[in-house]
Order: sequence, then structure tokens, then C-alpha cells
Amino acid sequence: MIKLTTLTIAIAAICSASSFAASEPIEIIPAAVITNPEKVELGKMLFFEPRLSKSGFISCNSCHNLSLGGVDALPTSIGHHWQQGPINSPTVLNAEYGLAQFWDGRAKDLQEQAGGPIANPKEMGFSHELAVDTIRSMPAYQTRFASVYQTNNISIDAITDAIAEFEKTLVTPNAPFDQYLLGDKSAINSDAKAGYQLFKDKGCVSCHNGPAVGGTMYMKMGLVKPFHTKNPAEGRKGVTGKEADKFVFKVPTLRNIELTYPYFHDGSVWNLADAVNTMADIQLGQALTATETKQMVSFLNSLTGEQPQIVLPILPPSTPNTPRPVPFAD
Repeated sequence: MIKLTTLTIAIAAICSASSFAASEPIEIIPAAVITNPEKVELGKMLFFEPRLSKSGFISCNSCHNLSLGGVDALPTSIGHHWQQGPINSPTVLNAEYGLAQFWDGRAKDLQEQAGGPIANPKEMGFSHELAVDTIRSMPAYQTRFASVYQTNNISIDAITDAIAEFEKTLVTPNAPFDQYLLGDKSAINSDAKAGYQLFKDKGCVSCHNGPAVGGTMYMKMGLVKPFHTKNPAEGRKGVTGKEADKFVFKVPTLRNIELTYPYFHDGSVWNLADAVNTMADIQLGQALTATETKQMVSFLNSLTGEQPQIVLPILPPSTPNTPRPVPFAD
């Protein structure tokens, strides 16, 4: 009878936790499930491959540094020939949960996004043709591509597909807040709990919801009051051409937000408390007290999950047929 009672209590607790999690606007981030490890490993190599850039120095990891929360911790990124990038580099962590990629949503998915920087003269400064030639010139890559894709024809589509497959594994599960959603009420402190209630009561969840706590919609930056910036980015207008889309950007994820400073598309704010107050002001038309700000930041810090544990790949050596890097040319 005692065993049955204990089992019944345990089942009831699990059901209660599941019901609580299901009723919340923020969803749990699950751990990555890798079904094709060979493709993921190839994608990891390409993610760290600087020879996909004209300089032979810039890789995907340069702007989406996996040691820094998937960002470069700069207001705007440094591109080929030390050019200043046009916009803040968004985190690659949990990026799979976004409705599209880039701040303006111009790439429909991770694969399409992966091809953009390679051919962008202000980023990696290369071309897709030369990128393919570079990878094709190395026998070790030829062997891996043949094994993964069952063809000897290396293409930009295969390169970006492999990178995307690796990026899909860059999720950050088991954040304290996830544990809280799963029923462990001691996983976050009282400030974080109060901050989460504020997050819901003030209306933050209308944009920041789902597994990534964002990334599911577009919203105007400066909804209630103008957002003053010197950054020239115009958001969705650059994609659609519509004036109504000016300064409309993809809502960023708040997962791991304490790691992904500086904030906003222009990277103008370095302090999370300042970012919280700015958003409350220009998006919601509200002013937070010092206590409310502290509580909100405590909640946001509880969204930091387990970071991907990456073993750096050993990349194959160049050959006489590998295009030579041109690091100091325009």
C-alpha cells in the first residue's frame, strides 16, 4: 500500500509539472538528438573552416563564437579587410527555433543563412565557386563528402547543408528556468520567479515566447517610442521594400541573454539591466522600478542553459590546388 501511494504521488507530481509547463508561454528547450553524426562532424569542420573566406582567416565561428555564447561580443562584426559589419551578430545558439534567419529574416533557414556570409564582400569576402574549389581541393574533405552525400560532386548546397546540420545541434537545454518548468520550484530564486511574473504581466511574452523565448515573429523596434540609433539597418524593409516594414526586425531569442551582449541590432547597449529598461520604455511605454529591473534580470539570467561542449576539429591540410588566401587585398 505504501509503495502504491508513493507511486501515485510521483505520477501526480509528474502530471502536475507537465500541466504547469504546458500552460506557460515559454517552452522547454530539449537536448539535441543527433541522427547523422557523420554529417554533423563534417558541418562542424566547415563551421570552423577559415579557408571558406578570402582571407583564410574568418570562419563561421569568428562571428558566432561558441566560446562566447554564439556571438562575437562586438557591437557589429569585423569582416574581410577589417570592414565594419552592418549589424550586430545574433547568436547561433538555438537558432534553429527562429522563423527565419538574420535580423531581417532574409534567409528562410539555417542552410540559406550559411551561404550568405561566404559570398558577402563585407563578411567572408569570398565566392561560392571559390569556396567549393577550396573544399574540393583537399582529399580528406572529398572522402567525407562522398561518405555523407554519396557523391563525388561537392557543391555549395552540400557545404551549407552540412553547416546547418551542425548548427541544429547547438542548443542549450537544462537551464534553471527549464528545470523550474519541469517542476523543480527551487531551480530559480524568488527574484527570478518575481521577474518571470513581471515578464508576463508587463507583456514581454507577447513577443518573447516559445522554446527560444523569441525568434517566432517580427516586431518594430521602437513600437511606442522611437529607438534612436546611428545604425543604418532598416529591418524587413530591406527585404520587402515596404515602408511599413521599416525598423521591423526578427524578435531575438532571450536564451543565454546574459552571454550575448552587446544588445539590440545595433549592439549599442552592453548592460542587461539597461536593455531591459530600454525595451520596457520604447516597446511597452512603461517604466520599471529598480527592484523590478533586478527581478527581471534575475529571470533572464535563469535562461542560460548548458553550453555546447565542442571538441575542436582537426582540419585537413591545404594542397597545391587549394586557392591561396588573400588576407590583405580589398
